[in-house]
Amino acid sequence: QVQLVESGGGLVQAGVSLRLSCAASGRSFSSYTMGWFRQAPGKEREFVAAISWSGGYRYYADSVKGRFTISRDNAKNTVYLQINSLKPEDTAVYYCAASLGVGPHQISEYDYWGQGTQVTVSS
Repeated sequence: QVQLVESGGGLVQAGVSLRLSCAASGRSFSSYTMGWFRQAPGKEREFVAAISWSGGYRYYADSVKGRFTISRDNAKNTVYLQINSLKPEDTAVYYCAASLGVGPHQISEYDYWGQGTQVTVSS
């Protein structure tokens, strides 16, 4: 069992940066692929980024490549999402999730989810 708690969201202006954090509790955090997803109002939840258990592999949605960076600190049981040059279209609830599966982009591969943190970007 893994519990996930996201933090770091807020109301910001376009162009600034944010770092989201996801703190995990429970067993074997370092065994999990960790992912970030987001869900905008009226839209389906979508993949944003994922990182392998060791941090050696990172995956990004095309829409965020170059602006988003995922990282993890297994000693702190925490995964991060650095978001630069925020845009109004980044407005969404951001969720972190943990997976033992093999498809880092697939929502269905994730076993545990946090409650989400709201990011609102004003123009």
